[in-house]
Amino acid sequence: MSEDFGPNFITLTDEDGQAIELEYVDALELDGQTYMAFFPTVEEGEEENDTEDYGLVILKSVVENGEELLSTLDSDEELNRVYDAFMEQLMEDEENS
Repeated sequence: MSEDFGPNFITLTDEDGQAIELEYVDALELDGQTYMAFFPTVEEGEEENDTEDYGLVILKSVVENGEELLSTLDSDEELNRVYDAFMEQLMEDEENS
């Protein structure tokens, strides 16, 4: 992803109706499934250390009724496998920079 255009942000609504703004980090395909990694944004005047919710957020792309949606992962095992793949990809990108 090119930095020339600046960061990409999306806003999602959780099951409680709360809007969550995320910054896109990267995407990867693993076993035929597309996963996307995001970091939650820091609200103006809020310190990143003030909350525990600033870890990497991984969602998967699913198609329902012809519409592409982002969904949480189905299990801790899937999350761990995908997280490890993202970390490996990010380390490779850093080494090639």
